[in-house]
Amino acid sequence: MTSKHSINKDLIHPLRKAMYDFTLEGVRAEIKALFAPDAAIHLAHPFETLAGPEGLIEQALMPLYNAFPDLERRDYLVMAGAAMTDDGNSDWVGCCGYYTGTFMAPFLDIPPTGHQASMRFHEFYRFEDGKVVEMQALWDIPEVMMQAGVWPMSPSMGREWLVPGPATADGLFLPAWHQDTADASVQLVLDMLKGLGKFAESGAAAMQLDRYWHPHFSWYGPSGIGTGRGISGFRNWHQIPFLAGMPDRGSGPGKRYFFGDNDYVAVTAWPGMAMTVSGDGFLGIVPADKKITMRSLDFWRCENGLIRENWVLVDLLHVYNQLGVDVLARMRAMTSANPYGPNRQFFEAKPS
Repeated sequence: MTSKHSINKDLIHPLRKAMYDFTLEGVRAEIKALFAPDAAIHLAHPFETLAGPEGLIEQALMPLYNAFPDLERRDYLVMAGAAMTDDGNSDWVGCCGYYTGTFMAPFLDIPPTGHQASMRFHEFYRFEDGKVVEMQALWDIPEVMMQAGVWPMSPSMGREWLVPGPATADGLFLPAWHQDTADASVQLVLDMLKGLGKFAESGAAAMQLDRYWHPHFSWYGPSGIGTGRGISGFRNWHQIPFLAGMPDRGSGPGKRYFFGDNDYVAVTAWPGMAMTVSGDGFLGIVPADKKITMRSLDFWRCENGLIRENWVLVDLLHVYNQLGVDVLARMRAMTSANPYGPNRQFFEAKPS
């Protein structure tokens, strides 16, 4: 019998297909068909909570399409499952991939390049009775700034690149959903996270990273942090600066939804973490002793009882904004003398 999670993935397929050959008319029709009229839409800073499905179209997707007239969506992972919470189960579909196209007009005042550019996304959709009733999503907007050559934040410590899809190349062709396999994958991730929490008690050795992570694992962080390879790369390029800067990090006020699909696990929350920026190291930010929340939407791939890959997006613009730094304003200041870059005449040229 076909599981409801496979059905939910099938329900979202027409929207993904419409976004592959992107037209506003086609995407608008699929969103109206898929989303409940009063669906809650949460998107990365500066979009924030939008005015339902129409707000998603008008306030977010339309500006993106105007900047990338040949806009194309490419998913490399689509998974689904049930998240168990204190008030019952909820059904989610998680999508991981990137938007791409020729960057021909400003996007959030990021100057266009005339070249192909990409923007990674993690998008989570909560289903009830065949309709999307909530969307929580992060777009890696800093990745677009980096490609446009207008980087207004501290340099990344990890490797910046076009983050790949699963090494197994099976993210769009998962086997039929199976409860036991999904539960085992989720439990592995939960045990790993519990181990990370032991750092405050007994230091790095207590986390037992090698018990949960494959020796060759890849941690694909957001632009501004970058990728780390293996335990050494993960610890040096992300974990050590993160823990040094915010040693009291813990669960945030948002409800955390973990769900599994075969070897894949996802978590979404809005927001999922809370911490005080009290130490040095994280993103080069000066300690402000200020409490912030953090939106981090993650995917993991498990392999033979160990975690082999982890895709992570963090809303870094929201982090900076809570600390009183308007990253987009700083980026605008960098480009104020010529806001459309060195090829302005090319972009403004009229057909002969």
